[in-house]
Amino acid sequence: MNSLPTRRASPTRIERDLLGEREVPASAYYGVHTLRAVENFDISGTPISIYPDLVNALACVKKAAALANHDLGLLDTERTNAIVAACDEIRAGALHDQFVVDVIQGGAGTSTNMNANEVIANRALELMGRERGNYDVLHPNEHLNLSQSTNDVVPTALKIASWFAIYRLIDAMDVLRLAFEAKAAEFKDLLKVGRTQLQDAVPMTLGQEFSAYAVTLAEDMERLREVTHLICEINMGATAIGTGITAHPEYAELVCRHLSQITGIPFVTAPNLVEATQDAGVFVQMSGVLKRVAVKLSKICNDLRLLSSGPRAGLGEINLPPMQAGSSIMPGKVNPVIPEVVNQIAFEVIGNDVTVSFAAEAGQLELNAFLPIVAHSIFKSLTHLHNGCLTLAKRCVGGITANRDRLEELMNRSIVLVTALNPYIGYANATEIAQEALRTGRSVADLVLEKKLVTSEKLSEILRPESLTQPVKPFNTSSASKRSA
Repeated sequence: MNSLPTRRASPTRIERDLLGEREVPASAYYGVHTLRAVENFDISGTPISIYPDLVNALACVKKAAALANHDLGLLDTERTNAIVAACDEIRAGALHDQFVVDVIQGGAGTSTNMNANEVIANRALELMGRERGNYDVLHPNEHLNLSQSTNDVVPTALKIASWFAIYRLIDAMDVLRLAFEAKAAEFKDLLKVGRTQLQDAVPMTLGQEFSAYAVTLAEDMERLREVTHLICEINMGATAIGTGITAHPEYAELVCRHLSQITGIPFVTAPNLVEATQDAGVFVQMSGVLKRVAVKLSKICNDLRLLSSGPRAGLGEINLPPMQAGSSIMPGKVNPVIPEVVNQIAFEVIGNDVTVSFAAEAGQLELNAFLPIVAHSIFKSLTHLHNGCLTLAKRCVGGITANRDRLEELMNRSIVLVTALNPYIGYANATEIAQEALRTGRSVADLVLEKKLVTSEKLSEILRPESLTQPVKPFNTSSASKRSA
């Protein structure tokens, strides 16, 4: 009788912490602290490695700390070189799969910090010719965490990661801004009906409408740049609560200098480390600006959906590029799927901002324990806004065309021209013309000429596109007032 094959257990190594011994997979670069965190925080199923910027930022912090400790004579050259080499490998993309703790975790980010300590320590041990887990030689706490605490490592890493993600978002927004600018130039001579409160207002050009979208993006790009100035203040050297216990008096200045050299970010040490360790205000500010970006992007997408609605029973002034079939039941239907997905990103970012606000408010006394959810919320917002801007630019805005016949039709049928004529024929006459045009369906221009309120030459001058869509020189309204009287 054949027996079933015996399943061989994967090789393990024994590691110890304050709770006792645990078997850790021998192939793992993480250790017992990370293992327990993975077991404890089975929450989102999403590891911190989903955010490469954060993993790289942690490596930057650990490298800067090792160099500062070496400068102070607290860490020997062999260990320092091994730690630096391991950090550089991580920054180059190696071992990211070893950052396995859940993005949502208790402990103020201690699990994230220890995940970094253990992975870097074990890779450094290999580079020193030692086995993983040989912590007598190089220890995750004694050496990797020297002069540090989770409470200065994690917020500093979040700021580094946010800096690079923000500038990537700015670049993506610029791609979208340029796409709108190109359309503004393409549509600069196309007259259309401007609308307020979804009612006909005054004439404008389609180019002016698209130019406004480009400008609003440029404004928010500047707001994001302003946020990066706040990110530059860090609390490295604060250790547990800001008093600097276990850190050398010169460590804070040295680690800040090394971190600036490593990242290219002009960091400064916070003037009050106790305040800086407990305050999450910078993340509230950052999240608020991301919400602003999201709200304005969503408004733009709402406009694109309205302007392209129909195509025959709606406004139909522009045509969005068709991206996919829009219905499983209605043949020929095409939906504005790209603006719709960006709308949904905006809804998410607004919700993320609420989460960040509650998390920042919930901090107590000398520490905010809720930075993990702050980080998760902000990085989701940054990532999705970045992807959304690029998607909107490349798969929607770049392919928008103007429905010229529809623009002309709506312009001719509209009564918006009476506003332009008001200074010349008087408010009372303009009101009468507007009411008659609505009642009879006749054009405003025909009625004005029929009633001989202005000459055909003057009417042609008044109705020139440049006269209808921008300020004009002062004019004499006396004749209009007399006619009104």
